[in-house]
Amino acid sequence: MTTISLAALGGVLGVSLLSMLVYAASGRRRDADQDGKGARFFMGLGDFLLHWFMWAIAPSVRLSLALGLTPDFYNYAGLALGLAAGVLIAFGRLEAAGWAVALCGVADILDGRIARALGTASKYGDFIDSTFDRFVEIFLFLGFAWFLRATAAGPLLAAAAMAGSLVVSYVRARGEVLGVLCTGGLMQRGERLVLICLVCLAEPPLVAYRGWAAGMLTLWMLGFLAVTTALTAVHRTFWIAARLKPADTPARISAGSPTTPEPAPGLSPPPPFRSH
Repeated sequence: MTTISLAALGGVLGVSLLSMLVYAASGRRRDADQDGKGARFFMGLGDFLLHWFMWAIAPSVRLSLALGLTPDFYNYAGLALGLAAGVLIAFGRLEAAGWAVALCGVADILDGRIARALGTASKYGDFIDSTFDRFVEIFLFLGFAWFLRATAAGPLLAAAAMAGSLVVSYVRARGEVLGVLCTGGLMQRGERLVLICLVCLAEPPLVAYRGWAAGMLTLWMLGFLAVTTALTAVHRTFWIAARLKPADTPARISAGSPTTPEPAPGLSPPPPFRSH
């Protein structure tokens, strides 16, 4: 499996490098969709790779539209691939899991692009997409926890990385609900998937070549994710809070006025709001 996987990886990298040269020579046109969302990759350092990849998968979007594939097809395909990747990781099939993660990431991109091309982008689609993304990450980190169950730190690092990843996404979602969009930070979902994919593909041949213990590279990756997702969550929390605080001033309530409005005659006061 390692020889086949290495050959496949070498072929993918070769084609990717060649297409990067073509993309650069054609003027390095930035993707309007990603610019509109303010998307960055590795805090802007990887923006070339982000816009190149969107350019590279454009034929896949056109083919999907010609075949009548819907955003839901890619939503559920991504969920199934994420589940498969988690199971493969749990049983030590890291190379196969790496390819499944790569395909899962592509499916996650295609669903949104096809929805916008068809003019069917909706709250339903946003909800399904973001919710399935969280399921996929849970599948992956549970797989790592089981794969590393014989190590002292493995399950703990997998749990810490999963918690950090979920909090990063929660902070962004909560900020959007309150009217503040935050897409910044070092370790967003795209970066996490790329790192997981690369480590899954690289660990088996490196372990075989260097004579390392199985799971060594994965342990370091999970530790790195645990730290960087925590830092990203903290950064987003303070960034969003700093933009909400000026708008949340006591001036909204005049001195001496009641904190809740008086009900109209004959009506009962509204029930208190409870945050969930």
